[in-house]
Amino acid sequence: MEAISASGEAFRRQPLPAGVQLRPMTQADVESVASIEAQAFSDPWPANAFAMLLRRSHARLQLAVNAEGHIVGYCVLLIALDEREIANICVAPDARGQGIAGLLLDEALSSADDTLAFAVFLEVRESNTPARRLYASRGFRMVGRRRGYYQHPDEDALVLRRDRPTRTPEPG
Repeated sequence: MEAISASGEAFRRQPLPAGVQLRPMTQADVESVASIEAQAFSDPWPANAFAMLLRRSHARLQLAVNAEGHIVGYCVLLIALDEREIANICVAPDARGQGIAGLLLDEALSSADDTLAFAVFLEVRESNTPARRLYASRGFRMVGRRRGYYQHPDEDALVLRRDRPTRTPEPG
């Protein structure tokens, strides 16, 4: 399946890793997601943050689930008028390197494009090279910096933006 980058160029979405499926998060998933969050981040969101977002109409929480039914990743997309923000994207440490973050990101971007969102924003740790590489491959560019945004360790966040893709009409 092809997707369109912000520059209008097509890129190939990665196939789903064997047995991985995407589905919406439910309240029953909150503790598992919070456990992955605590393993992955030095300053994790608490479980009640996920529970609260599930009750909000402006939030979309998507999971990646493996063949055994275990949650291996998640993405939180926030909706604000004609903009979207990827507030959190995470893959369980033992499931990294399989393309799951890319799948979750592609799903969030597809959702944003389908709703004609003007732009998608996110913050990323300056030192998170793999994530920055992934975001760049999907058309994100740096538009700002939040000094001291992250804690444990203290680090700047880079603010990234991806504009709605431009689609050129098919000749014919």
